[in-house]
Amino acid sequence: MAALDARGRGAGGPPEAALGTERRLHDGLRQWSAHGLASYREAFPADPDGASLHEDVEPWIYRHRPRDGDPWQAREYRLTVWGRRLRSTDGKLRELRLPATRLRAGEPPAGFVAAAALVLAEGGPGPAPERVRIVEFALLGGASRTLFDGTPEEARALYRAGGRAALASVLDGQEYRPGSSCVECPFLAVCPALRRAPGLLGVGSDGRPRRSWSVTNGRTYRACPARDHMRRLHLPALDAVEHDPTAERGRALHAYLARCHGSGSARPCTVEVPESWVPPGYDLSAGERELGARLLRHHAAVCPLRLTRDGSDVRPEARVVRHDSAADVIVIAAPDLLYRDAGSWVWRETKTSSRRRASNLPLLEQYPQLALATLMSVRGDLGGAPDRARIELEVLRPDGADLEVIDPFAAETRAAAERIVRELVQGWLQDDQYPANPGRGCARCEMSRWCSKSAPRQGV
Repeated sequence: MAALDARGRGAGGPPEAALGTERRLHDGLRQWSAHGLASYREAFPADPDGASLHEDVEPWIYRHRPRDGDPWQAREYRLTVWGRRLRSTDGKLRELRLPATRLRAGEPPAGFVAAAALVLAEGGPGPAPERVRIVEFALLGGASRTLFDGTPEEARALYRAGGRAALASVLDGQEYRPGSSCVECPFLAVCPALRRAPGLLGVGSDGRPRRSWSVTNGRTYRACPARDHMRRLHLPALDAVEHDPTAERGRALHAYLARCHGSGSARPCTVEVPESWVPPGYDLSAGERELGARLLRHHAAVCPLRLTRDGSDVRPEARVVRHDSAADVIVIAAPDLLYRDAGSWVWRETKTSSRRRASNLPLLEQYPQLALATLMSVRGDLGGAPDRARIELEVLRPDGADLEVIDPFAAETRAAAERIVRELVQGWLQDDQYPANPGRGCARCEMSRWCSKSAPRQGV
């Protein structure tokens, strides 16, 4: 977006110049930005150099002063839009261009389009337009689609139909959603939903900027710092790697189990797996569907819902977020299942494998998320009684299911967990450059397209 701003001003040069800083951008971000600029030119070849539309430097702002009795006691409301703002030379047309990685199936929420259309129709500064248009364009491929094209009156009618209720629901919202966004939140210190866990990671901050971290980040960084950094930047991944058949089958299986465990009935799973078990949105071959059904039938023998009383004892695909204030890191964990056994919380991880033999590595080394689970459990971060608190690893194989139980309170287990987590975090916490680590792993790296150190890859 900064490079497009510079292009609209007629400036050129590298992306760093567009940002108005001498700070070097990461190699992956440079590669992706260059691709995005090329895609923009492909989607809009005549602009912004043509005479019909020009970049509007000033943001469009819709202002509303409510009358007495406003339920939220606001003196003024302001709505703005984010994207590429363009205006015709005669001022009769306003166009908003929204960048997206891909054009996803289905339309964006109607309330979002309605609110944006209202800003284009009535927002200042400048004269009111006679026509407003909202266009979404894809940075991968250069395709675009029109979300709204009409008169200001049509925009106002669309807002009355759906935008007003959508914005009211935002203002009425009382839900807390701890996660990576906590990093930038100015209310972190007083948030009642984010629990503190000082010393959880076993490292100090040394004045480093606050960041978020998960075991997945740690494992990816250990393999290649550049790969982890590019994933954090949300650069688009290669579909051929991201949706590898084995990984896709594993995700589909987890989604199916989460749906069964979260039904609210607390009924244990059975060997009766429907033929159409694959959840919507997952594309599996016949062979992967058959293998997945076989693995799910093996799960029935170790389904943890045999130990629960009701739905309140079960939290599938839970999200556990803690603030390690000593390291100043937001720690994010996503256990496959948390369930309560007689008042104690049990952390269950479920893995699938097409192999019949397990690795010889110690479990906490092989699955570092078990190490983080150990530290959270032994510190009491999950709540509940410690009597039966434990970590479970369920591995579903073609010939059966293995269930390993880990006692987080065993001294040797805790020591190993502390070492593993500390080693995963320490180098990453001090890194500002995130260099690439080219090698054999590049062949299966979903970020390789944006890495100049990697061999060229085709397709996205």
